[in-house]
Amino acid sequence: MNPIERVVVPTRDGYDRWSDVYDGDGNPLVLLEEPHVARLLGDVLGLSVLDVGCGTGRHAVRLAEQGARVIGVDFSVGMLGKARQKAGAEKVTIVEHNITESLPFAPASFDRVLSCLVLDHVPDVAAFFAELRRVWRSTGFVVASVMHPAMELKGVQARFQDTESGMEVRPASFSHQISDYVMGALTAGLRLVELSEHSVDAALVAQSQRAEKHLGWPLLLLMKLAPEG
Repeated sequence: MNPIERVVVPTRDGYDRWSDVYDGDGNPLVLLEEPHVARLLGDVLGLSVLDVGCGTGRHAVRLAEQGARVIGVDFSVGMLGKARQKAGAEKVTIVEHNITESLPFAPASFDRVLSCLVLDHVPDVAAFFAELRRVWRSTGFVVASVMHPAMELKGVQARFQDTESGMEVRPASFSHQISDYVMGALTAGLRLVELSEHSVDAALVAQSQRAEKHLGWPLLLLMKLAPEG
C-alpha cells in the first residue's frame, strides 16, 4: 500500500478546505473533547460566553441553546459559513477575526471564555492567554482544549483527507509541549484550576474506528484557568 501524500498549507486555507467535511468525518478528538468541555463549563444560562476559534460553531450553538449570550470568533470563512448554516446559529453572534491578534472586545466583557482545539495553531501561547484574560471578568474562567502533545511522537497533528485529491492536508501548526501551555498560562497571570489528560479507550473506538490506532495513547489535553488571586 502506497503511503498517503501529505501537504502542509497555511492554517486559514487548511480550515477553509476542511470545513466541508469537518462536522461529519468522525474525528475522535472532537468526540472525546465535547463532553469534557461541557462538564468544565457547567451551567451557562444567562452568561456571556466567548468562543475563540469557534470553527463550525459546534460549541457556540449548543451553548446558545442553553441560554448563554454567545459570540463566536474565527478567521476561517469556510468554517464560519458552516456555523451560520446550523439550526440555532441565529442566536450566536459570529465575528470573522484572526484570533492570534488582539480581540475586538472591551476588557472584562465575558463570564466564560473557551478556546477549543486551536492552541496548537497559536505561535505565542502566553500572549494568547493574556488576551483571553483581558476580555473575561475576574469572576469567570477559561476552558481550553488541545490535541495532546504526545500525538506528535506518532507524527500526528491536525489534519484531514481531501476527498478530491486523496491527499492528507495539514493546516500549519506549532510544536508545543504541556509545559509550554502551563507556563504560557502562568506567564499570563493565570492559575490552573484543573489540568487533565484523556486517552483513547474502547468506548471511543466504538464511536470512531479512526481512534483504534491510538488506543491507550493520550489524545486530549484540557485546562481550566482563572485569574491569580
